[in-house]
Amino acid sequence: MEGIIQTIKNFIEGMGISKLVANNDWWKYVIMYVIVIALVYLAIVKKFEPLLLLPIAIGMLFTNLPGVGVYNEIFFAGGHINWALFGGAPISADMIAELLADGVAENSDVIVYMVENLGKTVTPGLIDILYLGVKLGIYPCLIFIGIGAMTDFTPLIANPKYFLIGAGAQLGVFVAFAVAFLSGQFTLGEAASIGIIGGADGPTAITVAKSLGPALLGAIAVAAYSYMALIPMIQPPFMKLLTTKKERLIKMDKLREVSKTEKLVFPILVTFVVALIVPDALVLIGCLMFGNLLNVCGVTDRLSKTAQNELMNIVTIFLGISVGATATAGNFLSLQTVIIVVCGLAAFCVSTCGGLITAKIMNWLSGGKINPLIGSAGVSAVPMAARVAQTVGQKEDPSNFLLMHAMGPNVAGVIGSAVAAGVFLSWLS
Repeated sequence: MEGIIQTIKNFIEGMGISKLVANNDWWKYVIMYVIVIALVYLAIVKKFEPLLLLPIAIGMLFTNLPGVGVYNEIFFAGGHINWALFGGAPISADMIAELLADGVAENSDVIVYMVENLGKTVTPGLIDILYLGVKLGIYPCLIFIGIGAMTDFTPLIANPKYFLIGAGAQLGVFVAFAVAFLSGQFTLGEAASIGIIGGADGPTAITVAKSLGPALLGAIAVAAYSYMALIPMIQPPFMKLLTTKKERLIKMDKLREVSKTEKLVFPILVTFVVALIVPDALVLIGCLMFGNLLNVCGVTDRLSKTAQNELMNIVTIFLGISVGATATAGNFLSLQTVIIVVCGLAAFCVSTCGGLITAKIMNWLSGGKINPLIGSAGVSAVPMAARVAQTVGQKEDPSNFLLMHAMGPNVAGVIGSAVAAGVFLSWLS
């Protein structure tokens, strides 16, 4: 009888609800569940980038369910990959000392867990394995190949001055970098990682964070992808604030025809120029241009379609779930995360304004031939930002089609954010 009672007791203690109630920080998990519900609502009901938000939300849910163990922060504590633990080595005092030297707090959940389980081995969970693709920078490069294969650079080739709008839309990157550093909470590298959120480019943000702010990678990635998904809510108020009705009604001339030769030369030329000027940006720009070359060359249709569909979809699932899983209640609900979220939002807003102001100046210089609304697309969230410019323009005049024009600054923004990332990496690595 006692054995049965003990079995029942063990079963009850092993239940997730028991572990949740027994945790003094149970309220943090409740907050995380509310955040998960909000992201699922935005993804499914509002249809805000569901391919990104839904995997992120599910990853956040998995990691905050008590006792599941699909993601173990111990493997990535201190912002580094603890390969010895992956290899089956037991937790040792040297490992703990190394993490303390890296700045991990003595009272953190990771250090407490390691002290309590000294000499024991830890088995990696599913998301621990998937997250290696983020920490090693594999997913961002694969996604850039897919983006390149899906992107039409014709509007930018037809009108290269759109590069100026893409550059102007990086203003928020450097403003947020300065604000984050001056807050006193972050190093220069970590501040740069936060600033790059303003480029509205998740893969680029991950690439910078894994090198310059590895301990903040999870919060930065969640913030970057969340703001990308919320573009339809964030940008329109600034678009209306910084443009007049007369400017929003401007109809732009049809783009010139672009030859196949130009389409073939463009990705090779951009890769070559970036390599000469900002070689640290080449890993992303090179993958982007390689994907585009697969699409425009006309002889690799199978590879192009694979990059656009199967590869892109698989990597998006892995990236979303693993990034979401890093948002554990213990490390996500902190002062640093709040600052990251606030600075990221500010960066995004300032970048949108930077693009709009640049487009307004170009409109004035051109004698009123450029609709400033396309400036909002200078952030690199392709093609969502261009679609928002089209939507806002058509609310003023349903017969005004800005999408193809907006795609020029949009793809310029992709290149611009990667170059900004390269500048930070070459300066601070």
